[in-house]
Amino acid sequence: MTEIRLQVKPVLRAVVPFVIALVLGGFVLLATGHNPFDFYQLLVREAFGGTDRIASTLSSATPLLFTGLATAIAFRAGVFNVGVEGGFIMGGLVTATVAAKMPGPLAIPVAMLAGAAAGVAVSAVPGWLKARWNVDEVVTTLMFNFVVTGLTGWLVTSFLQARGVANSATPLIPQPNWLPDLLPPYALTSGVLIGLILTGGYAAWIRLSMLGYELRQTGLNARFAAAQGINTSRVIIVSMLLSGAIAGLGGATHALGIVHRFVDGFSPGYGFTGIAVALIGRNSAIGVVVGAILFGALASAGTTAQLFSDIPLDIVDVLSGTVMIFAVIRLWRQR
Repeated sequence: MTEIRLQVKPVLRAVVPFVIALVLGGFVLLATGHNPFDFYQLLVREAFGGTDRIASTLSSATPLLFTGLATAIAFRAGVFNVGVEGGFIMGGLVTATVAAKMPGPLAIPVAMLAGAAAGVAVSAVPGWLKARWNVDEVVTTLMFNFVVTGLTGWLVTSFLQARGVANSATPLIPQPNWLPDLLPPYALTSGVLIGLILTGGYAAWIRLSMLGYELRQTGLNARFAAAQGINTSRVIIVSMLLSGAIAGLGGATHALGIVHRFVDGFSPGYGFTGIAVALIGRNSAIGVVVGAILFGALASAGTTAQLFSDIPLDIVDVLSGTVMIFAVIRLWRQR
């Protein structure tokens, strides 16, 4: 019974903010003369009403699995990493460049490893500054997002621009180097499986490994962890490097599976939405999966719902923002 309760709690913590957001959003819809029940039924149908809609929802949730997990790992160590967006973008650029130029069966794994390394490079400096001099990681990781955005834009336009393409974009990745589709012709690739495997590995690692224990203790109370003999500086650096690697892998799967190149606007804020995913999931593996699916459903259904309703797309942004607000509120005491 206790084991079941432990598994249900993360799901409830992820779902309850969404329920509250739906209730508040319902009042907004009523105030603007719309029927909330009709709109929510439309959202559910567009998110889960058939194989094609479920595939679209899972496809939208895939990058959030990576960014949510990357954020959760840093949060577990007590490090508020808001630089996952930068790691995701840099990982996408490096992966797209390697995959476009490397032939052979090893192109996909090599390109993904290159993307992970790029994510590590983005998070390494803020992690070291935090561990060495206790520099505020919120500032450094946030600023690195702007650095990465400017750097990737400059690299593409100056050196990697595809011929005959008007906007900033790298050459198209050859089709043999794309991630395999799970449900052709729907845009759901094996990237979702990679994300789920990583999330399952995180669940085991954080609970069963010595480093996972040290990371949890450091996140709970860094001074007490240091008194136990835990090298908190090492834990902080490791958590940031792992966070960057997973963010880079997220960018890699997005480039290899969906975009098939790096383009301007490669990430519409996946890294920042990942913060909300980690928060509503309380940094648990199950919570991250549920949160990613729920946000993926909002993103997928909100776009197509415009075809069948006169309700503005902004209401979906209202729902998402409300979820993020309640995600940081502890609605019950954690044990």
